[in-house]
Amino acid sequence: MKIYIYTDGAASGNPGPGGYGIVMIAGKHRKELAKGYRLTTNNRMELLAVIVALEQIKSDGSDVLVTSDSKYVVDSVDKGWVFNWVKKGFKGKKNSDLWKRFLKIYPKHKVKFEWVKGHNNHPENERCDALAVSAYQKENLLFDVGYEDIIREKKSLF
Repeated sequence: MKIYIYTDGAASGNPGPGGYGIVMIAGKHRKELAKGYRLTTNNRMELLAVIVALEQIKSDGSDVLVTSDSKYVVDSVDKGWVFNWVKKGFKGKKNSDLWKRFLKIYPKHKVKFEWVKGHNNHPENERCDALAVSAYQKENLLFDVGYEDIIREKKSLF
């Protein structure tokens, strides 16, 4: 059975509070997920949404279609950029912590990506956007440890 994953990430300010939204559909099953973070970036949330969704899949080897409005995520995989970044040790690349996490889950499934234009009335993309925005507007937001550690490290260098 094919699994359809729709994802979106959002940040208010970039960086700023951010969140992701996920809709997963397999047959008659539907699952929605969202989380908000106090300081992050839009690209981190776009990528984290895909990672979290793939991590939810219980059976290895699943046939998966990920639909995202993130050129950053879709092109990084479809154009093979991320695989070249691995060869170069992610030198100078942002979000390497998340890309490494992605590369642990990605080979476990047969994943294809589809890019859709954001805010273009695609029902599942619009739902994911609403979930992402709602997630970062809540109280008690999570820490995006990978991002906040990098910010702290840069500040302590000067």
